[in-house]
Amino acid sequence: QVQLVESGGGLVQPGGSLRLSCAASGSIFSIYAMGWYRQAPGKQRELVARVTTDTGTNYAGSVKGRFTISRDNAKNTVYLQMTSLKPADTAVYYCNVFTAGTYYWGQGTQVTVSS
Repeated sequence: QVQLVESGGGLVQPGGSLRLSCAASGSIFSIYAMGWYRQAPGKQRELVARVTTDTGTNYAGSVKGRFTISRDNAKNTVYLQMTSLKPADTAVYYCNVFTAGTYYWGQGTQVTVSS
């Protein structure tokens, strides 16, 4: 089993920045992919950004140039640096990890962008 602990969400004004973190622990041999998804009220969960061991990073078009995903393999941690935040970025952000053929999800952290 793999446990994911997220942190870093909160309330921020438009144009502001936040950094999300997600630390994985448990029965981990190697992690192929780590990523962030988000779900706004009344909408489907969508990919925000993802980083894999072989294909690198990919981003949703709506966040390209504003968000940066990175991972620390030694700490089994993935980060999402979010800048120039917009009200449309308001959502619950979920960490996702793919390892040993299984996807794992974090509990979610709320990000609210509002003045």
